[in-house]
Amino acid sequence: MQVKIINKSKHALPEYATGLSAGMDLRANLDEPVELKPLERKLIPTGLFIALPAGYEAQIRPRSGLAVKAGITVLNSPGTIDADYRGEIKVILINLSSETFVIQDGERICQMVVAGHASVQWEKSELLDETERGAGGFGHTGKK
Repeated sequence: MQVKIINKSKHALPEYATGLSAGMDLRANLDEPVELKPLERKLIPTGLFIALPAGYEAQIRPRSGLAVKAGITVLNSPGTIDADYRGEIKVILINLSSETFVIQDGERICQMVVAGHASVQWEKSELLDETERGAGGFGHTGKK
C-alpha cells in the first residue's frame, strides 16, 4: 500500500525491522532531550505527517522493550490516527516507573501499525441474537 508522508524530522522514514513486522518504530523529533518524571505524561512530536486512504487507520502502540526496561508506555494505547487527520503525529508517553526517564532526539518511542477498519451503520433493534456467552462480562469464565 502506498501512503503519502511528509517528514519534517531529522530522521529517516519509519520502516519495518523485519519482513514480518506488523509495526514500524517512530522516533522522537526533539530540539533538546525531554525529561519524563515518574507518573508524568508528555506529548512527544515525531515530525511526521501522513495521508492514509479511506478505510484505514494508524494505531500508535507501545514498544515492548521500552515498556519492560524503562516503564515507558503510550498512555492512550492504542492511539488512533484517522484517515482524514493531516496534522503532525505526536505520541502521549507516560512514565510508569519510579525513576525519571530522559527521551533523546531520535529515540524510538512507539510503533505504528496501519490497519483496515469497517464503518458501521446502526440498525435499531429491540432484540439481539442469543449467544452462549450472553451478557457475561469481565472475568465471567473464571480461572481455567
